[in-house]
Amino acid sequence: MIKSVGLSKIYRLLNHGPTILVSSSFNGKQNIMAAAWNMPLDFDPPKICVVIDKNTYTRELIEASGTFAINVPCVAQVDLVTKLGSYSGRELQGTDKFAENNLQTFAAKHIAAPLLAGCVAWLECKIIPEPHNQNTYDLFIAEVLAAYADERVFSDAHWHFEGHDELRTIHHVAGGAFFAAGAALTATL
Repeated sequence: MIKSVGLSKIYRLLNHGPTILVSSSFNGKQNIMAAAWNMPLDFDPPKICVVIDKNTYTRELIEASGTFAINVPCVAQVDLVTKLGSYSGRELQGTDKFAENNLQTFAAKHIAAPLLAGCVAWLECKIIPEPHNQNTYDLFIAEVLAAYADERVFSDAHWHFEGHDELRTIHHVAGGAFFAAGAALTATL
């Protein structure tokens, strides 16, 4: 079941460095792309950073709309993540990556970008305009308006993947290679 995550704890959804899927929508057009360079930035209000190359269709849509969604995929979606990250939605004629790949989505509450079903976490984001960072470094800073997680693997503000290996988050390391989130450890000090 999908549950809301308190805004003061959203950093925990990204703090372990998962690969994400960024979805966007503007004026009836939508797209989704893979992104490995992302991180939480601040607590109050909660903010995140993500690198989105200036040549991507997703960037065109998020700059037009001012919003985007972060979808945190899992092991069961590793092939889909690779596929969605391997071509541009701009190349498609009369369709989009969602329709072409028969992706199931559900509506966000605060933004137009669709949320991808089957992921283990979702964040609705509003861009904080920083033209220098965006144009020079492809770095987008955004405020998180809402966040959700699959309670089977995230509850009480913690990830717990035991017994759900297919729902472990994935971490791109290069050349189509990924790691899956491993065992949780707790310091004893």
